[in-house]
Amino acid sequence: MKLPFEQLGAHLEKGLRPLYVLTGDEPLSLMEGVDAVRRTAKTQGYDERLSFTAERNFNWQQLAASGQAVSLFANRRLLEIHIPSGKPGIEGSKALQEYCGRLPDDTVTLITLPKLDGPGQKSAWFTAMEKSAVVVPLQTVDIDRLPHWIGRRLQAQGQQADGATLEFIANQVEGNLLAAHQEILKLGLLFPNGPLEADAVREAVLNVSRYDVFQLGDALLDGDVARTAKILQGLEAEGVQPLALLGVLAWLLRGVTRVKLAETRGENLARAMQQAKIWGDRQAQVKRMLARVSLRQLQAAMLKMAEIDKIAKGLGQGRPWLEISRLCIGLARAGTRRRVAA
Repeated sequence: MKLPFEQLGAHLEKGLRPLYVLTGDEPLSLMEGVDAVRRTAKTQGYDERLSFTAERNFNWQQLAASGQAVSLFANRRLLEIHIPSGKPGIEGSKALQEYCGRLPDDTVTLITLPKLDGPGQKSAWFTAMEKSAVVVPLQTVDIDRLPHWIGRRLQAQGQQADGATLEFIANQVEGNLLAAHQEILKLGLLFPNGPLEADAVREAVLNVSRYDVFQLGDALLDGDVARTAKILQGLEAEGVQPLALLGVLAWLLRGVTRVKLAETRGENLARAMQQAKIWGDRQAQVKRMLARVSLRQLQAAMLKMAEIDKIAKGLGQGRPWLEISRLCIGLARAGTRRRVAA
């Protein structure tokens, strides 16, 4: 069955199903959806959690083995399978079909995927999942519906704002739900419950005196290596969580990668920008980055972020901030030497 994301919370309150599939490219919805399933599983006695990330050379036999193995630590467990590419390959396709055909007892399985293209949605492995799973599409919020979305989130934390103020916040975050989420939380910390004054909101949203994860995106797009390094140091010093930073970077670079792919295919860049939710002044920044970064570099950066995500979650070896800094500074520096030499 397909379930709108907005109904996931109410659905989970009624009890867990054996299999959930979250599919889409909206990082905030993905983060909140995964957290909701994890919280519900924890409260219902699923005390053990196993997590696999199916990247290149992943051993799909682990999936079958995990379903057959008896837990040593708990009677119930949550099994997470993350497929960042959305393409499990021949071996993965077979393994997923077999797994969905014989879902293990006392196990809730959560599979996360990016948004699939037409062939992906019609594939045998995804069709097998649809028959057994609760499929939750993670859709973006259109720019014209974003003010209403922000209003509902503010209301949930006991605050209200007029229509013009909601429009202002929506324009400032440029369609980025993670950015909107951050601003909403900030308003909740700065002001008491009740109506918000428009001038106070504007001052709070426009206040960029502290380092901000979205300033990092601007520095990356502009190829400003020194500013990128300085912002990274400031973010780390302020205690920003690596996973939160990765979510913003993934949202940004996923859009740039889509536009770069459209460019290599000779497609209309303006249309590609709109489809990638890139508006206003950000389009000029993206064009500058496209001129100095290759598609291969962008795709490698996306794969690297998946590795850093595992490190930040304790599933890999390394220091998250060190790896994030190497990635960001490398992207900011990409192509700059070539321009200087020219």
